[in-house]
Formats: sequence, C-alpha cells, structure tokens
Amino acid sequence: MKKLRSVLSVASILCIMLGTLSVCAQKKVSELTLVYDYSVITGDAKPDGSGTAAYTVYLKGSKSRSEMINSLFSSTTIFDANTSTAVILKEVSGQKLLIRLTPDNWQERNKLYEGMVFKNTSETRDIAGYKCIKAVAQSKTGATITVYYTRDVIPDNKAYDPYFKDLDGLPLEYELASGEVKIRYKISKINFNPVPASRFDIPKSGYREMNYEESTKQGIGG
Repeated sequence: MKKLRSVLSVASILCIMLGTLSVCAQKKVSELTLVYDYSVITGDAKPDGSGTAAYTVYLKGSKSRSEMINSLFSSTTIFDANTSTAVILKEVSGQKLLIRLTPDNWQERNKLYEGMVFKNTSETRDIAGYKCIKAVAQSKTGATITVYYTRDVIPDNKAYDPYFKDLDGLPLEYELASGEVKIRYKISKINFNPVPASRFDIPKSGYREMNYEESTKQGIGG
C-alpha cells in the first residue's frame, strides 16, 4: 500500500512539474452520446426552422451511430471503425432505404476530407463548461471548416467523423462554410452513460436495400 501511495504521489508531482495538469485531467471515453443543434444559413438570412435538425452521435468502442433527424427526413449512419464498413439508413418521402458501404465505399464517400489539417488559433471559448480552442481547416472543395474543440474529453474512437479523425480533441461547435451557405453544429447535450449495444443493430426488414454504387447512380447519395 505504501508503494502504491508513493507511485501516485510521484505521478502527481510529475504532472505539476511538467505543467501537464490539463493532460492529467483529460477524460478518455469509450462510450459517449453527443447531441448537436444543426442549422443551415443561406446568405445573411438567419435560420428560420426549415433547415434545422437534431444531430445525435452515439459512440461505443469501435462502433458509432450518427443520426440527423428533422420533420422532413432522417438519415442514420452506423459505422464500425474496426472493419471500416458502414450502413446508411434513410427515411424520406415515405421511402425507407438501407445502403451498405464497403471499406472502399467509405473511403470514396469521405475522400474530400482526407489530408485536412486543422490549424489552432489563439481564440478560445467556453462551451458546455469546457474550454475550447478554435481551429480552422479547408476541404479539397475549398469549403472552410471552423471548429471549437476541447482537449478535456478524448473519445477512444476518433474515426466516427471523417472531418475530425485527426483532431486533437472533441468538437463541441463547428461550422462548414461554402460560398453563402453555412452549416452549423452546436452541442446541446453530452452524456457519458453507457450506450446500449442495440443502438448499432442493423434492421433486418422494413427497408429497401441497395449498395453504395446503386445509391449514387440514383442520386440518393450516401
């Protein structure tokens, strides 16, 4: 017991001496639920509700589930980082579609975000009780991505979002700007409770199934 206390004391002293208290305070999590408010703004117009939705992300180990839901449609992506395979569930205009993605499909779908490098700025902001750093990157299409992220919470699975797989923290607010169109995500809830495994079950019926190539040919999109 004395030896254990000594080890803990040494660890604490090292954190102070090295100035890494923020690192020692980091919370690495394997299960997490994030709820964002989503809005689309065109030009100088403010969101009027027609382009708003709830965006929810569930993380459990290597698996993730990302849901975008509003009154007109819903789109859900279930992704396994271990196999790089995914299933997209879409419900729009009375249709229920299930689209399967191979690892090659997943890479093709997200190729525009490969190689993105976020550069930190000196600006910080407090969001949901976490100190966040502002960082900016640009996609291959020229879209600007601005994010406020915290280093206090680090998900074990960082591959759940192709935008932020190389980001050194958890995004709590971000904006994608291309021309006069801006898409904003702002965190409204963070939940550290265990996520039920059933969240990642793939429906066995009730959906019209197709592969990724078929969906892109039909203009459905992933």
